[in-house]
Amino acid sequence: MLELGHGFRVVDVHTRLDPVGGSERGRDIEPERLERELHQAGIVKAVVSPGPRDRGYLAANNAVARLSVERPFVAFARLDGPRHPTSRLRSLGASRAEHHVSPEDVEQFAYDDRFAGFTLAPVVDGLPERAVLETLGEVGLPVVVHGGRGFPPERVAETLLDHRFPVVLAGFGGYPLDRAQMTRAIDLLDAYDELYLDTAAVRFRDLLERAIKEHPDRVLFGSGAPDVHPNVAVMELLTCSVPEDEMKRVFDANPSRVVSALAP
Repeated sequence: MLELGHGFRVVDVHTRLDPVGGSERGRDIEPERLERELHQAGIVKAVVSPGPRDRGYLAANNAVARLSVERPFVAFARLDGPRHPTSRLRSLGASRAEHHVSPEDVEQFAYDDRFAGFTLAPVVDGLPERAVLETLGEVGLPVVVHGGRGFPPERVAETLLDHRFPVVLAGFGGYPLDRAQMTRAIDLLDAYDELYLDTAAVRFRDLLERAIKEHPDRVLFGSGAPDVHPNVAVMELLTCSVPEDEMKRVFDANPSRVVSALAP
């Protein structure tokens, strides 16, 4: 695809990176190709985290950190847990397995210069124990959260937003193409100061425009690469009818404020 010439500084809070052949679900991409595609789209830095695994993320997180060295990547550690994302009853009897993240793991990641934040995908990986969430609140680093029908915006609010860490809800909380859930996520911005929305795979232009106009400081650009080509993600946002100053916030100022490693 051709390089975009949009004139904005763009940083990205939502990409996936795995060692080639290491992804269990989703599209593999070499780090060099991801870097090249980001460059084509005018994206100067991007948050990267590993794709799904069945037995823990220690090796995958370390691989992502290693692959980020001397590249415009900011590594986030992916976390898992024993609790069910929606069932309180099933969560009550859940206990941490050896491969599940512990509070000590969170502290180690948080004070390791290789990682600038965390990723949670409770539908795929389970929800961490409350002690882990409390530790996330203590360290205060941003957490990109993958929601969806199995972990709707209301459940995100109930389980995560009282722990004092910034929550970046991926894809407006409605991936894939769940308009009602995206709308409810926008509504939650009025009630929760630590909630942010990223734009990955949000195809509804009216919802993008509404969120940006009503909450210009709470929407962060995320491409969703490699599942979405970064050029496509940038162009979709550029077609929105919003002032240039608000576009600059979404592309750069907001994500750089929430994820300080993305700042110039």
